Amino acid sequence: MNNREQIENVKTQFIEKITDNMNAFGVSTSVGRVLGIIYMNRDPMTLDELSAETGMSKTRMSQVVREMIDMNIAERVFKKGVRKDLYQVEEDYYQTFISLFIFTWQKAINRSRNFEQRLIQKLDTLQLESDVAEEDEQAINELLHEIREWMDYYDWIQRVTEFFASGEIFEHVPKKKT
Repeated sequence: MNNREQIENVKTQFIEKITDNMNAFGVSTSVGRVLGIIYMNRDPMTLDELSAETGMSKTRMSQVVREMIDMNIAERVFKKGVRKDLYQVEEDYYQTFISLFIFTWQKAINRSRNFEQRLIQKLDTLQLESDVAEEDEQAINELLHEIREWMDYYDWIQRVTEFFASGEIFEHVPKKKT
């Protein structure tokens, strides 16, 4: 194997490691691989280039890139003289981590809040019934208390995501050891 092939092999391994790391955030293999490919390319890429590199259809590639934009880990960029859309990824590992962390937990917070509201409505409806036994009333109150604890937990997670989003995390945990 010549030097060029060895370099390409290392790049491929790096892309696969990025793909594996993205799975830790619940990110699909496709998104992780595309992120790694664009990152290792060091220049923005078109959907056609990404399709050729991954073997995915242009339609699927468009979906993957749209998902990455929604996660705030990729963006469309303009380059003079290039008529096709170009996409680049965040090159700062720390910012990518923060974007994925926030995206993942924000989804969980939103699902949780919808879940909490549905349960509270059910329990409120039960409490309003005139023939609720004392034992059932106690069980309802215990569940409402548990939901409030659950809500406090997700409020804390919201504050943690805001802490990361603000960049304040780096004041407490610097990017590099000093």
